[in-house]
Amino acid sequence: MCRLLAYIGSSVSLETLISEPEHSLVVQSYQPREMLSGVVNADGFGVGWYNLIKDNNPFIYKNTLPIWNDVNLPSLSRYVESDNILAYVRSATAGQALDLSNSQPFQYDNLLFIHNGRIDQFRQTLYRPIRSILSDEIYNWISGNTDSEHMFAMVLNYLLANPGKSIAQALHLALIELNQLAQKFQTYALANLIISDGKSIIASRYATKSPAPSLYWLKNAENLPNSVIIASEPLFNGDWNACPENSIISVGEDCEIRIEQI
Repeated sequence: MCRLLAYIGSSVSLETLISEPEHSLVVQSYQPREMLSGVVNADGFGVGWYNLIKDNNPFIYKNTLPIWNDVNLPSLSRYVESDNILAYVRSATAGQALDLSNSQPFQYDNLLFIHNGRIDQFRQTLYRPIRSILSDEIYNWISGNTDSEHMFAMVLNYLLANPGKSIAQALHLALIELNQLAQKFQTYALANLIISDGKSIIASRYATKSPAPSLYWLKNAENLPNSVIIASEPLFNGDWNACPENSIISVGEDCEIRIEQI
């Protein structure tokens, strides 16, 4: 069911999060501890990061190989440093194509998006209902066929229709609408979502039917001062906190954590 993480704080190398910890994202790809379904996350991976001095838009590296089989990633992750990072290993839902158009992170302008969870029987239930509520711009932006990309499209739809709303507000509204659609079409959705604009991280731990997938946050780890990590599973020993179910977690450049119930 995928594993993911997000980081904001002092600049660190990608390998600090992806491969160095004892329960790194690489380890979680083949030995996850808290997945609700599936055994391994071997259907590709992706990493997105920001360098706002160079560009407001993010940089992305992704592959359909298992993360442990990518020979380029170790060198890349030693070289690249960032103060805002999203990363993800994929366990593809049956019937969804294993190609780059379905690989995360997804990007729209300066926004990055990753997702852990699923919409049950997505193609048979919410595929067309979600597409029917989208603006032409967001409808045409979708390039793959995953439930994940369609959830991101719902958030984008609110952001573009309501320019004054924050990412957290748009995410909140999208999740409420997702719940309404799930009830109407007799399905359920697991929606641990993380969105970044390079200056903040907005995450949800959400399910229309409990339990929600696992999600934790950690502030000011011993070796990572002035930082916040949000992850599906703890990467190392520390004072990790379980995110409340059906909540939105917002973290800005000040690394202050704000949590609101949905």
